[in-house]
Amino acid sequence: MIIFDKTELGRTEIATRGQTVAPRLRTLLLLVDGKTGNDELLRKVAGLGLNQEHLDELLQAGLIQVSGGDVSDAAAPAVVVAPAAAPTVAPPPVAAKSAVPVAPTAPTAPVPPEQILPPGQTQFEAIYHFYNDTIKSMIGLRGYGLQLKVERASSVQDFRELRQAYLEAVLKSKGEEIARSLRGRLDQLLYLGERQ
Repeated sequence: MIIFDKTELGRTEIATRGQTVAPRLRTLLLLVDGKTGNDELLRKVAGLGLNQEHLDELLQAGLIQVSGGDVSDAAAPAVVVAPAAAPTVAPPPVAAKSAVPVAPTAPTAPVPPEQILPPGQTQFEAIYHFYNDTIKSMIGLRGYGLQLKVERASSVQDFRELRQAYLEAVLKSKGEEIARSLRGRLDQLLYLGERQ
């Protein structure tokens, strides 16, 4: 089993909310804790369309490192890259808010749908799987009522109406950093191809 931990550069990226990591990878970086095994970590983020390649990408960027376990494991990346020298100076962090904002976030440039949607899934299916997987892994049994609402949803608009309740539940369960990261991925799916 391989266990990854954030490097100093990775911790700086999380603390300063730098712009070097895509929102989906940021979620994965947040979950790397130096305790969770590689397989369990990938199970948690499978619903986000993240896999071993994304973990390797964080490793090669010098944001995470192998911290324990059997490094000779077949799932281990072939090359372990040392963290980058000095990180570039990031802009000062924006004052943190005590809750996740209600307004959807919009990407600065439109991202093509094929880069957002998992292969072979429609927008509706991708949102459905995102909600189901993250409610189970992030909220647990407390998310049962929310899970029922997801099952009753029959349109993307129904999913949009669940957004705030979902984000508040994640905020309460996992904290602001994870809620912000999941909000970014959810908004990409909910507002696919729309400029706001």
